[in-house]
Amino acid sequence: MIDNNLRAQILTEALPYIRSFHNKTVVIKYGGAAMVDDALKQQFAQDVVLLKFVGINPVVVHGGGPKISAMMDRLGMAPQFVDGVRYTDEATMEVVEMVLGGSVNKEIVNLINQHGGNAVGLTGKDGNLITARPLSGHRGETSKLGQVGEVAHVRPDILERLDAARFIPVIAPIGVDEDGKSYNINADLAAGSIAHAVHAEKLLVLTDVTGILDKAKNLLSHLSRGRVDELIADGTIAGGMMPKVRACFDALDGGVNKAHIIDGRVPHAILLELFSDTGVGTEIVGS
Repeated sequence: MIDNNLRAQILTEALPYIRSFHNKTVVIKYGGAAMVDDALKQQFAQDVVLLKFVGINPVVVHGGGPKISAMMDRLGMAPQFVDGVRYTDEATMEVVEMVLGGSVNKEIVNLINQHGGNAVGLTGKDGNLITARPLSGHRGETSKLGQVGEVAHVRPDILERLDAARFIPVIAPIGVDEDGKSYNINADLAAGSIAHAVHAEKLLVLTDVTGILDKAKNLLSHLSRGRVDELIADGTIAGGMMPKVRACFDALDGGVNKAHIIDGRVPHAILLELFSDTGVGTEIVGS
C-alpha cells in the first residue's frame, strides 16, 4: 500500500504530461506477453481507456502471430517461415484473416469495452484503411513469401472520424491492394505507417524486452535516430528488433515527436511511459 502523499505525488507528476498530450493521437502497437498474460491484458485495456478519458486519442494496432500458428496447428497446417517471415499462401491468408481480423481483434475490442471504453474493431480492408502492396526489398524473395505485404497508403480520415466520435480504433494489420487481394502485414510496420499517416504525437511499441540494449545488456533509455543507425551498423540492433526500429523511423519520418519501444511485461507500461519522468523502455527521437 502507498500513502496519500505518494499518491498525490504520482498524480501531480502525471499532470504536465496529460496537459501536453491532450487532444493528441498516440498509436500503440499491442503484442507479446501483454496479449497473453491475463493480468497484463486487463491492465492494457485500463490504460487505453484512461488515455481516452483524459483527452488523448489512442489507436491500437495488434499482432497475433502465435495464435495464427496455433490455429494452423489445429487445422493440420504447418506454418512455414522464410528468414523469420511467415510464408502466406491463400490458405494461410484465410487463417490470418480469421484469427487477426476475427477472434483476436474482437477479444481486444471486448476487453476495452468491458473497462468502459468504446472500441471499434477494424482491419485494413475496412474502408480501404490500409492499401497494401507485396513486401519489397526482402532479398528479392517476394514470390517466396506469398501474400506478405507492406503498407502503401493509409487513410487517416477514417481514424480521425472515429477519434472525434470518441471511439477507440483497434486495427488488425491486414491490407488490400487495388485488385482486392489481401496481404498479411507485420504489425510493427503497420503501426509505424499509421502513426506516420495520422501525424501522431507518439508511437508506443510493446515488446517482451526492456527496450534497446547495448552489447553489455544495459538499457539505452534515450536514443537519437543517428545513434540508432550506428547501433544497427555495428550489429547491436538486429533480428526481431529491426521491424520495431523501422516502425519507429517511419513514424518519425511522418512528424511523430517520439517513438518508444517499451517493456509490455511491466504492469501499466503505457501509463508509466507516457506519464512518468523515467518511463519503462527506450525512446527514439529524430535528432
